[in-house]
Amino acid sequence: MPHFPGHSPHPSENWTHGHRMDHILQGRPVSLAVLDFGLFRVHSNGRVIGICGYLIRTDRDELVLVDGGFPRKYTEDHAGASAEDRLYEFGEVLSCGPKNTVAAQLAACGCAPDDITLLIQSHTHIDHVGALHDARRAPMLIAAAERALPKPLYWGGVQPLDWPDRNYILVEGDRQIGPGFGVMLVPGHTPGQLAMILELPATGVVLLTSDAISRPAEIDEKFAGSMDEPAAIASAARLMEEAAARDAFIIYGHDPVQWDALRKAPELYG
Repeated sequence: MPHFPGHSPHPSENWTHGHRMDHILQGRPVSLAVLDFGLFRVHSNGRVIGICGYLIRTDRDELVLVDGGFPRKYTEDHAGASAEDRLYEFGEVLSCGPKNTVAAQLAACGCAPDDITLLIQSHTHIDHVGALHDARRAPMLIAAAERALPKPLYWGGVQPLDWPDRNYILVEGDRQIGPGFGVMLVPGHTPGQLAMILELPATGVVLLTSDAISRPAEIDEKFAGSMDEPAAIASAARLMEEAAARDAFIIYGHDPVQWDALRKAPELYG
């Protein structure tokens, strides 16, 4: 099982203005919404994948947003944005419109970006950074290894984004960020890939692998194409061991088979 240190301060877990925090979340998770940020087709294999994020609410009415889909310009003109970023070299954005913005997906859940208590950035590829400049009242929790990159990764050699001036909570390993809510550092897909594991009252333990395991078949494929394939293999093994030990419901990062079956906001896992 992963070691989650308690809520004691750690030098790597600071606000950017230098104030340490002992606790991030006070409440236990009570609901999970899967946010729909659009659909994308990968050219190399024809796979159509859902672009997702998550909203977790605690029993203290804290709201945790995990990732934000594509940058906002894709919801305004995804063809033009793809041309600007040369994303057409990798695949095709099939759907990403006004209903797929961070604000619209949160509105479906009855809240707004300014209501967010904590933003978790699982990693910084193009289909996850849509909230990088949103929810500015909330600190962003991100792996120290990811934040140490000169710029957010985006995709390939295209890196148009700078790091926003905002409060960061940097983590260097697994951490329990609140009762029944853990973050796991699982590098390989990117240097600072994060996964989340939470305990819901009805659903039970839920593991959000993010792109540490995009789909189950990646395990057999040995994570070919990852930034660090051996690290990705080790991280996936650790995640699957944890899921088995805790009988967790696994939500993969981009599993085409699972995507259609998942409840989407405003429906909830509770």
